[in-house]
Amino acid sequence: MNLTLDGWLLFTTRSVRLFAYGMLAIVLVFYLKSIGLSDSQTGLLLTLTLLGDTAVSFAITTQADRIGRRKMLIAGAALMAAAGLAFAFTKNFLLLILAGTIGVISPSGNEVGPFLPIEQAALSEVVSNRNRTTVFAWYTLAGALAAAAGSLFAGSLTNAIAKAGNPPLVSERMVVLLYAAAALVLGLAFRGLSSRVEVLHVPRVSKPSKELLGMQASRNVVLRLSSLFALDAFGGGFVIQSFAAYWFYLRFGLDPAALGAIFFGANVLAGMSALFASWLAGRIGLVRTMVFTHLPSNVLLILVPLMPSARLAILVLLIRFSISQMDVPTRQSYTMAVVAPEERSAAAGITGIARTTGAAIAPLFAGFLFSRPDLINTPFFIAGGLKIIYDVLLYRAFIGHRPPEEQ
Repeated sequence: MNLTLDGWLLFTTRSVRLFAYGMLAIVLVFYLKSIGLSDSQTGLLLTLTLLGDTAVSFAITTQADRIGRRKMLIAGAALMAAAGLAFAFTKNFLLLILAGTIGVISPSGNEVGPFLPIEQAALSEVVSNRNRTTVFAWYTLAGALAAAAGSLFAGSLTNAIAKAGNPPLVSERMVVLLYAAAALVLGLAFRGLSSRVEVLHVPRVSKPSKELLGMQASRNVVLRLSSLFALDAFGGGFVIQSFAAYWFYLRFGLDPAALGAIFFGANVLAGMSALFASWLAGRIGLVRTMVFTHLPSNVLLILVPLMPSARLAILVLLIRFSISQMDVPTRQSYTMAVVAPEERSAAAGITGIARTTGAAIAPLFAGFLFSRPDLINTPFFIAGGLKIIYDVLLYRAFIGHRPPEEQ
């Protein structure tokens, strides 16, 4: 894989950010419980946090191609640092809501905020169409490995501090502070990007009424993709990593150290599968790869809570992760391929916003379900069912819409 300095910088920022996200996801629900929030308050806070991330992403990504991608990435890093510091130093529920909605907090271990859409657009400027899916696959792998390392680190850190006789809140707050520190590193790295990641020519809008959310030519296809991505993310929002970790604690009594190891393995498997996704997409196409790998993973998701023991539940979860993220680099590559180059940041931003919005709504319901001992398995069934519906609808809508490299 031949990358420019800008490409390597974008891989670095992706890795730093996902390490922080993976680290935070392991302890966030535990931390919020430790500072006195109830299950319903936690669910509400996570929902509002993700909705806030959506608003931030909307404001930044729809203007990034015009104002400057590097400037907008630095602004996102500043908001991420501010949110991490606020979460670390206040227990006030209203202040936490304010910090979560204005800043950038990832309760899922996955991408939130404006970073991913702008980085995708920037990467597409410095790689060819032929290499785009492969680069995105390695980019996904880098993030998955970093998230896995973050999960393992958070679990190990909490375990070590607990053995020293400290209450869990000490280690949990330390992880939140490290999240803020990672955001500062991001800001410094984004300053090193060159003008090559920017749009060389942004055409004037002849009729402002025809422009929607920073897009003209790509509007229809982006709105159709966004509606489907929102459905998929809404389903996934019922089992975001923070809640999945909490489910293993409630069902089998697993501690953060064990959970960190589990999600380390899950993220490694998910990242490695991205490389196979690139190979498979070159043979059967991007849309078929997205659907044919996603469907069986959702069946496995439904099976997780049906397992009678922790070992079997973990095994099914790991098998599911080994194929569940193969649609990520292919989905990202497909979106960049079917939109106009000067609208890539906006397109990635809008589809990302749709996913974040869908994911943001679900934790509110999931928090209620987890507060009922007889309903803690239900989120898995809802998530798997909705995601299967998404797969069927995506295939029907886009199997005939091929990217340039497949025509």
